[in-house]
Amino acid sequence: MKDRAELVIIGGGVSGLGTAYQLAKRGFTDIVVIERDYFGSGATGRCGGGIRQQFSEEYNIILARESVRMFEKMSDELGQDIGFRQGGYLILAHTEKEAEDLRRNVRLQNSLDVPSMYMEPEEALEIVPELNIEGLSAAAYCPTDGVAQPFLVIKGYVDNLRKMGVELMDHTEVLDIKVENGEIRKVITDKGDIETRMVLNAAGAWSRNIAKMVGVELPNKPYRHEIMATEHMKPWLKPMVISFHNGVYFSQSHDGEIVGGIGDPNEPSSYNIKSSLEFLERFTSVVVRYIPIMRKVKVMRQWAGLYDVTPDARPILGPVDELPGFIQAHGYSGHGFMIHPMVTKLLAEYIIDGKTSIDIEPLNLRRYTSGETIQEKNVVG
Repeated sequence: MKDRAELVIIGGGVSGLGTAYQLAKRGFTDIVVIERDYFGSGATGRCGGGIRQQFSEEYNIILARESVRMFEKMSDELGQDIGFRQGGYLILAHTEKEAEDLRRNVRLQNSLDVPSMYMEPEEALEIVPELNIEGLSAAAYCPTDGVAQPFLVIKGYVDNLRKMGVELMDHTEVLDIKVENGEIRKVITDKGDIETRMVLNAAGAWSRNIAKMVGVELPNKPYRHEIMATEHMKPWLKPMVISFHNGVYFSQSHDGEIVGGIGDPNEPSSYNIKSSLEFLERFTSVVVRYIPIMRKVKVMRQWAGLYDVTPDARPILGPVDELPGFIQAHGYSGHGFMIHPMVTKLLAEYIIDGKTSIDIEPLNLRRYTSGETIQEKNVVG
């Protein structure tokens, strides 16, 4: 293990590994990436792999749009098929207010060069003929949204980073971060100490615990989100189907499984990642309401992960004022995998150049004390 590095990255998901990769592409390789478990063991490896641009807030739309453009080239760039498939996202609305929200969101997305479209319920049948449209008020669809396989993305990053000379340390726990005279000096792990002046906090739901080591308070809270997969079926569902009305999403994987989840708005914040029967009952009843032919499909497995949720459902990116060498990359509120390509590129720009090609100042931690927050409403799937 190296005892000195220019940058220590804490967190071995797509945010931490992706930033290391973007830096290494530009020749910045004096990096140690530390992961407490195996790479991709956190939110990255437990998500559904969805990639959408249909958000309600401008920054999330832009980050997602640019990330989609990077996902389109990622398999070739990494030399690893990441399973990226653009079957679109079909968003369902139940009420007139939800329909109006979709109209407004589509107008904003179109103004930002995202090709989403508003639909009447009958038009949604052209995308998913098996859909039960009873009770729906509208839908929205973006054909360039899609899915990818998170562990294949992780593998691509890990393989390339090792070739580039970046040190990767899995099954290594960060115990403390030493600060002297307003500067980071050392990261202490259970495998030894690493002297450094710069730390990237990409620890997901555990980011606030890392921040506490240097006296920084984060507003993030962890929330359990459960997910499941069915038996394999012949391909029939191209898009990811999602409803903010009841917090459900589902799609069909390349292997033919239906993979999806549903949130529980009444569940308190916790680090619980156990599966529950209540989730399975709730999810299956909602999915069958939308897709009646799913009634006899067998569920094969289920699991859970953590959303790292901020008060405005937007990520926290960049340095903190009281400790500039402590850079943040977390708070994705369930959308880290889908926006990570552009986020990690911007973080690499900041670390090397001190500036970014897209302004990330509005996503700085200080927005919560300055009152300059804008709420992202589309926070499922």
